[in-house]
Amino acid sequence: MYQISTKGARAPVEAAWDALAWADPSPAGAVDCKEDGRGVWRLDAFCETQEEADECVAIIAATSPELNARIEEVVERDWVTMSLEGLPPVSAGPFFVTGSHALAKMAPGKIPVLIEAGPAFGTGHHGTTLGCLLALDAVRRRRGIGRVLDLGTGSGVLAIAALKAGASMALGTDIDFDSVGVANENAAKNQVSGFTALHVRGANSPRIRRAAPYDTVFANILMRPLIGLAPEIARLTAPGGTIILSGLLHHQAGLVRHAFEGHGLLFQRRIRKDGWSTLVMRQKIQAP
Repeated sequence: MYQISTKGARAPVEAAWDALAWADPSPAGAVDCKEDGRGVWRLDAFCETQEEADECVAIIAATSPELNARIEEVVERDWVTMSLEGLPPVSAGPFFVTGSHALAKMAPGKIPVLIEAGPAFGTGHHGTTLGCLLALDAVRRRRGIGRVLDLGTGSGVLAIAALKAGASMALGTDIDFDSVGVANENAAKNQVSGFTALHVRGANSPRIRRAAPYDTVFANILMRPLIGLAPEIARLTAPGGTIILSGLLHHQAGLVRHAFEGHGLLFQRRIRKDGWSTLVMRQKIQAP
């Protein structure tokens, strides 16, 4: 595996991120962008071959010539070992997300969510997952979480946290087959009932529709898929229900908010964490 990294001002770094994330097909298997200090932003991309790494560098150079990208070969390592050695527990409101190695460090009164580091996205360390957990805590304190739909469930961390905080059921979906297996395994490890993960694309699936409406909907994916899913998410959300949207760089949040408001959803708040934005929307309560 190869890692391509570069640092610079926000505008060129975000432009390069957009170019890599939306190339079709993209030479990068994963791309991350975040603030790395005052006025400095960092871009990291990962790919399997030297040829793909060179293509990533070429795209970065063509999009943002002022950036100097470097390639580093990454030694393959065991994910659980990485968890034990490098990932500290994450505390987000009442939620304590960690691998089994650190559960003993949990403070009294916290809600434990056992997630080992692995190939499925979502250990709580990323700003998008953290923002979603904080938004979930606000829902928990205001009303019952109820029925949950988690689009792009990854490791299942958000759905599992919701169930541990009182949700009545949770349906997770992902386009990655391996992530679906990991999410179901994590639900079993956390001893939660009422969780199912499905291998489907989008939200227009008979199984998703049959379980609707949902009181709490997570969609921690990317800007363009979120905008495309806005009408389906609006139809699937119960009156007064909460929609938690993430996977957004700060400058993308306005476009997503506008798309969801265009389908009658009400903006509630925006959470900013580590260069990423999480939007909280609400479905209108229908007049009697």
